Amino acid sequence: MCSLEPFKIDLKGLEQGRTAFAFQLHDSYFEAIEAPNVRKGELCVSLTVFRTDDCFELDFHTEGRIHIPCDLCLEDMEQAIDTDNRLVARLGEEYSEQDDLVTVDENEGMLDVSWFIYEFIELDIPLRHVHAPGKCNPAMMKVLEEHSASRRGAANEEQLIDPRWAALQNIKLKD
Repeated sequence: MCSLEPFKIDLKGLEQGRTAFAFQLHDSYFEAIEAPNVRKGELCVSLTVFRTDDCFELDFHTEGRIHIPCDLCLEDMEQAIDTDNRLVARLGEEYSEQDDLVTVDENEGMLDVSWFIYEFIELDIPLRHVHAPGKCNPAMMKVLEEHSASRRGAANEEQLIDPRWAALQNIKLKD
């Protein structure tokens, strides 16, 4: 299992100016943070922290691939991730999060970025994620087609017409 210790940044211990960090994310990372939607992936995250007094600008660049289920066939598919995100942190009396500003308890001074990285990955996943045309599992697509409302609707529509109204249907067809 992946240790999340490297994702804890000691803000108080950082020098003024820029400090760079690099993280390699694998399946064990997603398991360690108990990710709800993404279970597998290979990503590189570069983080640059710019410190000015007690204010910290964190710039994240994440790229790589994750594996998520296809919305149509439910088979795993690769989804490319390439995202840049920014977070601002400051030292204060107690921990709090407001939009993209995080206040870290100045007595502790540690910021765990593991969950923030996961959230940035989640935000880069398209709402609809499906395989390229023709790449879905053929067996699942066949089952989906058999249960599709549009396919079933045309065949059952004739059966659903009340016989008392069938004569009106004939009048409509003659015009």
